[in-house]
Amino acid sequence: MRTPDVVVIGGGIAGASIAYEIAAHRSVVLLEAESALAMHTTARSAATWIPGHGTAAFRALTTASGPRFIALAEELDAPRFLSPRAVLWAAFDDDGERELELMLAERVGEPDVPARLTSAEARRLCPVLREPRAGALTENGADIDVMGLHQAFVRGLRRRGGEIRTGARIAAIERAGQDWRVRTTGGEEVTAPDVVDAAGAWADVVAGLAGVPPVGLQAYRRTIAIVPVPTPTGPLPMVSDPAERFYFKNEDPEGTTLLLSPGDETPLAPGDPKPDELDVALGLERVEEVTGLGLRSVRTAWAGLRTFAPDRSPVVGPWPEHPGFHFFAGQGGSGVESAPALAALGAAVVTGTSVPADIALSADQVAPVRAQM
Repeated sequence: MRTPDVVVIGGGIAGASIAYEIAAHRSVVLLEAESALAMHTTARSAATWIPGHGTAAFRALTTASGPRFIALAEELDAPRFLSPRAVLWAAFDDDGERELELMLAERVGEPDVPARLTSAEARRLCPVLREPRAGALTENGADIDVMGLHQAFVRGLRRRGGEIRTGARIAAIERAGQDWRVRTTGGEEVTAPDVVDAAGAWADVVAGLAGVPPVGLQAYRRTIAIVPVPTPTGPLPMVSDPAERFYFKNEDPEGTTLLLSPGDETPLAPGDPKPDELDVALGLERVEEVTGLGLRSVRTAWAGLRTFAPDRSPVVGPWPEHPGFHFFAGQGGSGVESAPALAALGAAVVTGTSVPADIALSADQVAPVRAQM
């Protein structure tokens, strides 16, 4: 391996996006443990951009990512990454109504506050719903071409001179003077002043190999299923329970299939999760309960890991005692929808440049120091 300025560990959307952004300023080598990139959570995303979704930090990043998705498609000679799809928040019980009110109150004054809807208005937008008690609409949501976005970042990284190594599982990371020496299980070594730990659910594990304290990341399994619809629905908005107990959207314009999830969060160690049959059944049951579509069978199902810091906001940058080893982790359920802005923010932290003006966050707000608070 050549000697780069920065080693990025992890080839999912986090690693590919920040490596692309850093490569505009520094030479980069990206190391991925698996035989191919994006084999885990990135490839299993619900693939939706929802402005106003997540913690305050992620809301700022997701909003800033909207124009950046458009600019990136032009910059990387790619088809558009976003296809419009409204998101309907539908409350059917006390818990749903309470969470809906909290969501709306928390976002007052922000640019992407969902518009409150009556029950009748919610049903007009999504006629397959049974009578919801209340609703709200994120009109400017969109579906994301996740793999198209990831592949575009990879192409862009290579155009900027970045090097990508797959099958490069990390065995050890150690200080070598002012640099970090990274050794793979295959015996290859690469030394660089900066390491970016973008290993997703494995980020604390990778940090431990370097003798760097963990930031307290926890991975949770999330289950998604594709189910046939007996009577096609036609186009639908994405429908989500404000209490996050289900969501669904049609997978094709005719509405012959639905993508759905029970919104499960089962704590797991880093690994390759498989869908649990009970979670799949629960998702089917919850969506059938609010639609009455006659959902009975499952075409396919999968599970991914959503990894969060204790406060559920991203972790970007080094511990003060370990300069040059940068976390880029804790993207949770917002890693894809916030990727363009989060990568630009992360690259600014790693390279010591200014955070772009369109990103309403400072480096301190995402630093690892606050992750243990």
